[in-house]
Amino acid sequence: MQQSIKPLTEITAKAIQVLYKEIGIVNTVRFLNQFTVGHGDYTKEREQLFADLTLEEIITEMKRLH
Repeated sequence: MQQSIKPLTEITAKAIQVLYKEIGIVNTVRFLNQFTVGHGDYTKEREQLFADLTLEEIITEMKRLH
């Protein structure tokens, strides 16, 4: 049996439909997010973001927000 080769966009759309039907939208999004390439330089951003804070202050704020 020979199958025709479909465009990748069509295959992707069908795969997302199948995932959504089988595992729901939330889990589909979670699954797809693991393949998303991030951007930026977190190390530099983190250094700027937390430059004036001690570890104790960061932990206290995390507990407050949780």
